[in-house]
Amino acid sequence: MSEPRRALSSSLQRHPGLDTWIRIEADGTVVLRTGKAELGQGIKTAIARIGAEELDVALARVRVETADTARGPNELMTVGSMSVEDSGSAMRQVAAEARQYLLELAAQRLGAPLSQLEVDDGTVRARGSERRTTYWELLGGRDFAREVTGEALPKAPETHRIVGRPGTRVDLREKLVGGAFLSDLAPEGLLFGRVVRPPGYGARLVSLDESALRELPGVRALVRDGSFLGVVAEREEQAVRARELLAAAARWEEEPTLPGHERAYETLLSSERRSFPVIDGAAVDAPLEPHVAPAGAAATLRARYLRPYQMHASIAPSSALAKLDGGQLTVWSHSQGVHILRPALAQALGMNPRQIRVIHADGAGCYGHNGADDAALDAALLARAVPGSPVLVQWTREDEHAWEPYGPAMVVDLEGSLDSAGRVIDWNHEVVSHTHLGRPLPVAGSSNLVASWHRDPALPRTRSEPRLEPHAGIHRNADPLYAFARKRVVKHFACDPVLRVSSARGLGAYANVFAIESFMDELALRAGRDPLEFRLAHLDDPRARAVLETAAERAGWRRRAEAGRGQGLAFARYKNAKCYAAVVVELEVAEGGEIRLVRAVIAADAGEVVDPDGLTNQLEGGFVQSASWTLKEEVRFDTRRILSRDWDSYPILTFAEVPDVETHLIDRPGSPFLGAGEATQGPTPAAIANAIAHATGLRLRRIPLTCGEELASARV
Repeated sequence: MSEPRRALSSSLQRHPGLDTWIRIEADGTVVLRTGKAELGQGIKTAIARIGAEELDVALARVRVETADTARGPNELMTVGSMSVEDSGSAMRQVAAEARQYLLELAAQRLGAPLSQLEVDDGTVRARGSERRTTYWELLGGRDFAREVTGEALPKAPETHRIVGRPGTRVDLREKLVGGAFLSDLAPEGLLFGRVVRPPGYGARLVSLDESALRELPGVRALVRDGSFLGVVAEREEQAVRARELLAAAARWEEEPTLPGHERAYETLLSSERRSFPVIDGAAVDAPLEPHVAPAGAAATLRARYLRPYQMHASIAPSSALAKLDGGQLTVWSHSQGVHILRPALAQALGMNPRQIRVIHADGAGCYGHNGADDAALDAALLARAVPGSPVLVQWTREDEHAWEPYGPAMVVDLEGSLDSAGRVIDWNHEVVSHTHLGRPLPVAGSSNLVASWHRDPALPRTRSEPRLEPHAGIHRNADPLYAFARKRVVKHFACDPVLRVSSARGLGAYANVFAIESFMDELALRAGRDPLEFRLAHLDDPRARAVLETAAERAGWRRRAEAGRGQGLAFARYKNAKCYAAVVVELEVAEGGEIRLVRAVIAADAGEVVDPDGLTNQLEGGFVQSASWTLKEEVRFDTRRILSRDWDSYPILTFAEVPDVETHLIDRPGSPFLGAGEATQGPTPAAIANAIAHATGLRLRRIPLTCGEELASARV
């Protein structure tokens, strides 16, 4: 009896052709193609490992090509912790089918049944004979000319030699020695571009003295289009100098359009809003039922938690390379979605999408929507001024800080009731925020690309609309995984954000989990229960319980009691469908209120582990970024412009402030891959807040968390 077909993933349903995904080269190498972008999350390594495992070839033979609108699969965007889950699962099936077909070809050539064939690094042998052939002899340089059927079975986990084993990243060497990044590209005739942004959202260019550029050597083009200003030069230092002179020579008219960061929450809460009940993680377009706390509750608690506007704050600013040649535009970008960027560029430039090719190239990692797409339009506009020449645009630190899309401010109100036994009998969660989804999707008459707003005629910002699908944006992880007797979750979509906002790592999960897991500690304290014991009492999911128990055990949960030193714990399953992660933080709070992170312990269950080092890096990197958001980061602005424009005005966690971090992976071979890139983003702030409460007795609910004034007030 033949094996049943495996259901094809959505990526494979859209692109069933083997040749879209894989190519056997005549030189003895294998090319694997993914529609995902390498953002530092290690997708190249994961795809290489999965493909090499299923094909039975050495990892060194494999080369991975990332997203490109001209070839390879269209896997939409690299978002939502879905790279390995989507593209990895697809590649596993693709490589299994490619191997099966190659063995069928080998069986014909060697005159041996399939059952007698074995493969070692692409060499196929018939057992018990000297007959052999190779993948390269069978198909090198030629097409498979077949589609994925779902009939080939991937290898059993117990036979794996690469997947799940330690190893180095496949892209590490070129990142260390140079040549890996977009800014390393140096095509013939390369020119350099820079842009001059308005000083604020409400500013427009009224005059420009161009005389300073006339005597400047190397300047090839000045681009002025409304309030969009850019320059192209032969050398980078010439472009930098030209930009400085342009900025000094520009005169702007500026209108106050912002409320100031001191009124950020007041403005958010007073905004026009649309409200939706959240049922099983999905927002529903239905009337809200009023919430009434149960009359017989032993105790009812209420609390409000605040998250400010925050940046991606990529260490390297955004960049892009573009070339217009014969009416065809090619753009190299570190965008998270080249297939989405392509029609957005076409709309902004008045071109047919077929005239544009967008190729992903490694650049500043961001884990969210930073300035990469905007830099691509900048590069395209400057490249049009010098047809036939490639133009590399590099943003400045000020460009990135002042114009990137921020993670939006959020207000989360929680109410919970306990019975006399200390169990939660009622839970109410209401979250208010602007959209978290402001990517440059092509919408007629508008654009979410910065340069489009400044050109003449301008395309206004696209008006945001609420998204209702499970765990989208604002309501991501608002529905707790705990088994409560009754719960009510409400999403309040605030219209018309005052700042430019979009997707930042974790989206709404960062603030929602911060609130939920902080409030669980507050309820545990009121119930007189240990926070770990209290959580376990409300969890039915055995995998959730396992990560909590593992993290607590490895951290030595609450075994030490010292003045000013505390431990805090938090947990979530990202989007209630991805990786399970628990975080325990140990910290010290000094007399003056300074917070020093001492140690962090992470336990995670991401299903089957492909690359243990890569997964660990993702979880620990998420912790560090989230800790930085939690302790230091807030976008400041007055009524005219962004004030957080450098590392002094927008500080982030320093290397010296990073604690010892240890991570424990619960591997489940044979289980589906579970996305992990954002798994620690939500639990981290709650673990820190809970540790501060344990150390000082202070309950901090406003990010960034600071203790100085609160401690001083407590001593008065």
